[in-house]
Amino acid sequence: MNPPVTPPTSSEQSPPRDGEARKTDPSGSRHTLGGRSHDEPRGKVHRRISPLTVRILTLNALALVILVAGLLYLGEYRQKLIDNELAAMRTHAEIFAVALGETSVNRSGETLLPELAPQIVRRLAFTADTRARLFDTDATLIADSRALLQPGGAITKGETLPPPEQENSVLAYLLHAYDRIISWIPGTVDYPPYRENVNQRATDYPEVMSAFLGGTWSARRKKPDGSLVLSVAVPVRNYKQILGVLLLSKGSEDIDSALYEVRLDILKIFAVVLTVTILLSFYLAGSIVRPIRHLAIAAERIRNGHHRQHVIPPMQGRNDEIGELASSLRRMTEALWTRMDAIERFAADVSHEIKNPLTSLKSAVETAARLKDPVQLKRLMEIIVEDVGRLDRLITDISDASRLDAEISRAETGTVNLSSMLETLVDLHTVTTTQGPRLTLESPPDIVVEGVEGRLVQVFRNLIANAVSFSPKDGEIVIRVMHEDAGVAITITDGGPGIPPGKEAAIFDRFYSERPEGEKFGTHSGLGLAISKQIVEAHGGTIGAANVTDASGAVTGARFTVALPV
Repeated sequence: MNPPVTPPTSSEQSPPRDGEARKTDPSGSRHTLGGRSHDEPRGKVHRRISPLTVRILTLNALALVILVAGLLYLGEYRQKLIDNELAAMRTHAEIFAVALGETSVNRSGETLLPELAPQIVRRLAFTADTRARLFDTDATLIADSRALLQPGGAITKGETLPPPEQENSVLAYLLHAYDRIISWIPGTVDYPPYRENVNQRATDYPEVMSAFLGGTWSARRKKPDGSLVLSVAVPVRNYKQILGVLLLSKGSEDIDSALYEVRLDILKIFAVVLTVTILLSFYLAGSIVRPIRHLAIAAERIRNGHHRQHVIPPMQGRNDEIGELASSLRRMTEALWTRMDAIERFAADVSHEIKNPLTSLKSAVETAARLKDPVQLKRLMEIIVEDVGRLDRLITDISDASRLDAEISRAETGTVNLSSMLETLVDLHTVTTTQGPRLTLESPPDIVVEGVEGRLVQVFRNLIANAVSFSPKDGEIVIRVMHEDAGVAITITDGGPGIPPGKEAAIFDRFYSERPEGEKFGTHSGLGLAISKQIVEAHGGTIGAANVTDASGAVTGARFTVALPV
């Protein structure tokens, strides 16, 4: 099938390490050398090549490779070179056609001279570095600039020398493979193949047949090696009569060489930019990975250590997220040590508080086994019952205090009407207590806060119970609710003996044992105020206590203040 004719246009992507020593003790527990558990992920802290470094390097290099791959395409640039080459060939063809029409016709001006035309065609084609072929009106080939006349009249066809080999044949091969891949993308220009018959006729070239009808026509064809053959056909006229068609053709070697040079320059720049990108990527990755690795190693030492000599490195010089992470880890470590200290103190206090009723129980039980007097035996049984009740209260409060943080963190907060809640507590005390101090509530209506209602009720029940236990039976306890700054303040004022000087903060410690005179020992566990403080702080509030004095400075009672955010 003949190739189509192109009309001229104005611009055409850990398990344990092998060999690690193990030993098993008789109990079946597993150990490793150095005292470490075999399941510890030690290898994850000491990587030679960081995965984060690989990711940063890959992403930066991939973006650069994609950019360079797009630059190497040069489709528009190549098309412009082809259009410019065709325009130059068109100019040469028109000049050659005029020369042939003036010098290679017979006297009548009706036909071309077959003896003279080939010589002129060869001379003209040589100056333009193109191949020229002249076709007569009967479609026969009259002259070919590559056909050489030898002695005796024999005609042989000259061969065009191949272009000089490019310096880097490997690079040329890779670029050629790149072009082949690009050609598979939909939308890229795919030129028809170039075929040349042994006996050429005008009918083999559609642009020649079109030129017989008038005008200048061009075509682009692709050779098997991927290079192009560009051709321009113009009619040869004598006056207005068409005597033949001149076909100028030229390979795309010059264009391909120009593209190769441009691509080579791009690749040189790419090599420099890629080197800089890799170095900067390693620097960036190092500035991120190294401090994170130091933090991980420090955290691992703290986890495996049994003392406080290992600390998180401060990294004060970094004013970025890693510096913030280091500061957060240091604060977290300090908070963990503080919590561990508190747990140790709590465990010691619990042991001490439980030991007292247990000692009393043991003594009573041992004595009861030797007693014969029913009256004394009955008294011992009363003591045993009281100690059991004391133990029960103590264990209940300890359990409540130990799980309080977890329960509050899981509980859903809601709107709590403080005015209504305190009014209910006051009414409940009034109904259930026939003897004792009276409660007075002073509160605006509908004071609301966000919190866990059940736990807030526990706070104010503890505070009211504490105030009742220290107030005289004919005294008064005043509860006031008022707006204060960006929250709500609730005060509970009693008429008791007040707080011992210097103990205003200590009364909120666990197992604080300051109780009113005459109260039976063991009635309270000493955890009520500590639990109340824990609940209030979990709600983002504060709790405090102070003595109330008269004009002479004498203590007339104690006031507890709870501040909660709205």
